[in-house]
Amino acid sequence: MPDITNTGIIDAISQQSAGVRLELEHVSKQYPGQNAPAVEDFSMDIRPGELIMFVGPSGCGKTTTMKMINRLIEPTAGSIRLDGKDVLSLNPNELRRHIGYVIQQIGLFPHRTIAENIATVPKMLGWSKARITERVDSLLRTVQLDPALFANRYPRQLSGGQQQRAGVARALAADPPVMLMDEPFGATDPITRERLQAEFLRLQAEIGKTIVFVTHDFEEAVRMGDRIAVLSERSRIEQFDTPANILAAPANDYVASFIGRGAAIKRLALVRVTDATLSPNILPGAGQVPSDATLRDALDMIVLTGAPSVTVVDPDGTPMGALDHAAISAVLGAEAATLGATAGQATLGQTAVGQTAVGQTAGAPASEAGSPA
Repeated sequence: MPDITNTGIIDAISQQSAGVRLELEHVSKQYPGQNAPAVEDFSMDIRPGELIMFVGPSGCGKTTTMKMINRLIEPTAGSIRLDGKDVLSLNPNELRRHIGYVIQQIGLFPHRTIAENIATVPKMLGWSKARITERVDSLLRTVQLDPALFANRYPRQLSGGQQQRAGVARALAADPPVMLMDEPFGATDPITRERLQAEFLRLQAEIGKTIVFVTHDFEEAVRMGDRIAVLSERSRIEQFDTPANILAAPANDYVASFIGRGAAIKRLALVRVTDATLSPNILPGAGQVPSDATLRDALDMIVLTGAPSVTVVDPDGTPMGALDHAAISAVLGAEAATLGATAGQATLGQTAVGQTAVGQTAGAPASEAGSPA
């Protein structure tokens, strides 16, 4: 394959620090000696700055699909475009230096300090020593690792959660417009995993990268994704939509099996308490939740305290109103009515047989996310 990195395509990509559009069209991967392709006719259009979750069982092709984006695996057919530029025409090693990559095993070099690990790609790109030092310090602070304490430590001297944050910092070192994340929090304990998820969502709100995130955990997909692609065998897209729409109107039995029981409870975690109608009847001594809490948080508090309602308070601690079971249920009812208007159309597209569903084009309504190819 020709090396055409000097045409300015790589330079153009490297100058895009914010998220860019990512397009996959009819991408397939057929391994020699295998009767069926690992990935078959996969198409998806990802908007700049979106966090897209690939969720599906082991062996369905989700990681293979993701690795074709940075050409760790070469596709057999199809096209991949990054910011409108043909990824498959570029030198793969150069391409990978401009796409962040985080894996479950973290992959930090054990014989290098944390600072040296983060500096790996900037050094390859020929950055000056001063620029690299400034970038390393900035990233360590961004992922909440004090440079004075952690820069000169080795990976073995960090906890699992700290190593994972260092891995994210390394992936961000060259300020790539696209990040690929392959079950990055899967090896951590539940408490650390939840904290890492929250920290990464905070970070994504600041940096706005285009992210493809592979997971087998549907609850993680619901919590983190702007949209979720539920994949079956050969990376067939069974449904591609927002978490709220998938929970309210699963396209088929396969998608419903991923959701499992308690879909309504999962939906509560997507809605802020301020989206509910608050009552002025605040009970003395009732439990409190902050205004940025979710309805799931509020329901947890009601269950734990046994009180009929919970008090919502603003950042200064001033009561804003009370929230009870009826108000929480009313929000879910309103959501169901709104989503029901488009559920039939969405399901029709998302359950098309014989072709892989295509992700919606930029600017299209979320309900069209699974229209057939």
